[in-house]
Amino acid sequence: MHPTKIQLLAHATFKVITPEGKVIIVDPWFTGNDFLHEKDRVQEKIDLILVTHGHEDHFDKNLPDIAQKTGAKIVANSICRFYLLEQGVPLNAIEPMNLGGTIDLLDVKVSMVNAFHVSHISLTDDKIGYPHQAVGFIVQLSDGIKIYFAGDTSVFGDMKLIGEIYKPDIAVLPIGDRYTMGPLEASYAVRLLGVKHVIPSHYGTFPSLVGKPETLSDLTNDIKDLKIHVLKAGQTLDCSTL
Repeated sequence: MHPTKIQLLAHATFKVITPEGKVIIVDPWFTGNDFLHEKDRVQEKIDLILVTHGHEDHFDKNLPDIAQKTGAKIVANSICRFYLLEQGVPLNAIEPMNLGGTIDLLDVKVSMVNAFHVSHISLTDDKIGYPHQAVGFIVQLSDGIKIYFAGDTSVFGDMKLIGEIYKPDIAVLPIGDRYTMGPLEASYAVRLLGVKHVIPSHYGTFPSLVGKPETLSDLTNDIKDLKIHVLKAGQTLDCSTL
């Protein structure tokens, strides 16, 4: 048994290594992701994939092939799930669930929670389909670490309920602005959630994502014992150090 580790692969794609050595990928984007280190472009071992929504920077266009090669289980909202089934992903490779539910698998508890982000799946370069609501996830590990992956979202008042119900230790929050909340809104999310550890994501990769961790830090410097863990692509947070 080892402590939980969280690695930022790039942009909003994260890799969680559980105490049992299982590998969870959150919002996989490998195909065409120029922000990845070369060594991270192919993941030989994946046990579980969590998809917050269907935008191409969170939902790899080759996800069916990735799932087949690795044997990973996939958890996604119902619209993304039906799309994957139509793409030939077998029914037994997908764990069905919906907002408010919790499932147990691989010594992990996964809860699906609200997010606010208008989403779709890109079918071709000039055609979209499958409109749907984005979601977030609470991942509870066997060593007691609880991680909130907000996905792409605005701030919303029920983050307070997410904090009260699941009591996450770590919140992975988008701060890029324009398409998600920026540092100002994220500073309110931190207060609503009551977390003491934050990993910023979804910023600094594209020119339009102008939010900066330094701004979030300045806006939350009054919160006692808050730690903002700024990870660069490929860096890992060892949760035993929290």
